Amino acid sequence: MALDKNSNGYTFGFAIVMVIVVGAVLSIAAIQLKPFQDKNISQEKMQNILYSISVECSRDEAPDLFEKYVTEQVVINSKGEPIEGVKAFDVDVQKQYKELKAKAISPEAVEYPLFVCNKDGETIYVVPMVGTGLWGPVWGFISLKSDLNTIFGATFDHKTETPGLGAEIKENSFGNQFKDDVVYTDGKVTIKVIKGGGGADDPSGVDGITGGTITSVGVEEMIQRTFEVYKPYFETIK
Repeated sequence: MALDKNSNGYTFGFAIVMVIVVGAVLSIAAIQLKPFQDKNISQEKMQNILYSISVECSRDEAPDLFEKYVTEQVVINSKGEPIEGVKAFDVDVQKQYKELKAKAISPEAVEYPLFVCNKDGETIYVVPMVGTGLWGPVWGFISLKSDLNTIFGATFDHKTETPGLGAEIKENSFGNQFKDDVVYTDGKVTIKVIKGGGGADDPSGVDGITGGTITSVGVEEMIQRTFEVYKPYFETIK
C-alpha cells in the first residue's frame, strides 16, 4: 500500500524520524568534539595561570610554558591544610563553587588549588578563585610574590557580565591595578575594590568599575573570601 505523504500520520512520522536522526548526529558530534573542547579548556586555563605571572603565550604554547614555569602544585582544604594525592590542575573551582551554591557539597568538601611558579629566579604563588558577578560567575587568578602578600599580577574573566560595564574586569586596565598591592595587613585580608576611585592611593585597594558596582563588589568578595582560606597555609610556609 502506497504511503499518503499528505496525511498527518506521515508528517508526524517523518518529524519523529528526523528528530531521532538529528539527535543522534548531534550526540555523535558532541562525543567526537569533546576531547578537543577539553583540550581548549585546559590550555586556556594554563594561559590564564601564566598570564597572572606576566607570561603571555598562545594556546598551543601554553602546555610547554606551563611545565617550564610551574614547579609545584598544592591543594589545601577549607582549613588551609594540604591534601595529598590531588593535583591542583584537576581541581575545577568553578564547578565546586556552583555545587557549593546549590548545597550539593559542604564547605568542608571544597578543595583549593595553588600553583607554585618560578620566574627569573623568584618564587611566585598563583591562587585561582571564583565568585558571583551581576549576571553570573566571575573568576580569576591572582599571583603573589615570594612574601606571600604582595600581588605580582592578576587576571579576571566572566561569563555574562554587561559589555562596557561589569565585563571590564576582563580588561588589562582592571587587572593591572592589583600589581604591588598587599593582600594582608596585620593578619587580616584587606584587599578591596573601591567604588568611586581612590584605589591608587590605597596599598590594598583598586578602583572599582564605573557602572559595574555589583560586579566590583563580587570581585572584592571573591578575593577576600579566597585569601582568607589560604592564610593559614601561607603562615606555615613563610
